[in-house]
Amino acid sequence: MADMLDISICICTFRRPVLLRALLDAILQQDITHLTIQVVVVDNDPAQSASAVLSEAASQFGDRLTPVALTESNISLARNAAVHAASGEWIVFVDDDERPEPTWLSQLMNTQQQYSADLVFAPVLAEYADGVANWLKQGGYFDRRRLVTGTTVTETDARSGNVLIRRSALMRLCDDAVSSPNSGPSGPFDAAYGKTGGEDSILFRQLGAGGARMVWCDEAPVYEWIPLDRAQPKWLVHRSYRTGQLFMRTELAMQQGHARSLRAAYLASRALMQLVIAALLVIILLVFKPLSSFKWLRILASQAGKLSYLFGSLSQAYGSSS
Repeated sequence: MADMLDISICICTFRRPVLLRALLDAILQQDITHLTIQVVVVDNDPAQSASAVLSEAASQFGDRLTPVALTESNISLARNAAVHAASGEWIVFVDDDERPEPTWLSQLMNTQQQYSADLVFAPVLAEYADGVANWLKQGGYFDRRRLVTGTTVTETDARSGNVLIRRSALMRLCDDAVSSPNSGPSGPFDAAYGKTGGEDSILFRQLGAGGARMVWCDEAPVYEWIPLDRAQPKWLVHRSYRTGQLFMRTELAMQQGHARSLRAAYLASRALMQLVIAALLVIILLVFKPLSSFKWLRILASQAGKLSYLFGSLSQAYGSSS
C-alpha cells in the first residue's frame, strides 16, 4: 500500500496511567524524522483508566494516535486488537511500564535493514523505585540476557516487551474467523493464554518455525519500571513458579501425540531431579549463604511450577493491578 505507515507502536495498558503517560512522552521524543509512525493504545481495563491520559495525548499526537477500548481483560485479545488496528508495515510492541531512549525506533529499524530481519528484539533494563533493597538490585533478578547486535534470537530470548515485527508475518498467523464484538478480532495471539501469559512465547515459536528471521539489537533499550511491590522475595519466587508452568505449557504445546508424551516424561523427570537438588541446596546454604539459598529457592519454585502444570495447575497473572 502506497499510504502505509512505517511503524505502528502497539501498547496494551492496564491500570497504569502514570506510566503510560511517561511512555507516550518518551515516544514524542523519538528521533524519527525519516519515519512515519502510528501509536495504538489498547486500554484493557474495564474501567478504562487510561481515558484521561489518552484524551490529553490526542492533542499532541493528533491522527497518529489510535485509542482502542477493550473491556475484557485478556492480554492476547488486547494484543490482537492492537495488531488489527495497526496500519504500519512494521509493528513495535512495548509495555506500558517501559520507557525508551530517543534513538530507540531508529536503532531498531537500522538493525532490521542491516540484517534483513523479520523480527528485531532489544534489551529491557530495570529501573527501580526508591526503597528497593540493594541486594535485590545487585542480585540481577530483573535482568535479562543481552546479546551482540545481529545475533540470531531463539525462543530463549524472545519476548514481547521490546520487539519490532513485520506486520505481514503476524497477519499470516491470523485465521479467517471473527470473534465476538466484545472480544475483538482473532489472532495472531492465542486467546487461551490471555489470562496466564505465555501468548508471546507461543507466537514467537510459531514465527520461528515458519522461517522468520529473528535478530538482536543491543542499541535500542527500554527501561522497565520496577515498583516496590514487585521487588520483593515473595513476588520473585511466585514469578519463578509461574514461569516454570508457562515453560512446560508452551514447550508441550509445540508437540503432538506420542512425541508430546515422551517430551512431557523427559521434562518431568528432569524437573523432579532439579527440584530435589535445589531443595537440598536451599537448606544447606540458608545459614551461611542466604543469597545463594534464595537463588536456589527460585530454581526450586520453577521446577515445582513445571511439575504442577502436568497435574492441571495454572496460575493467572493478567487482569489485576499487579
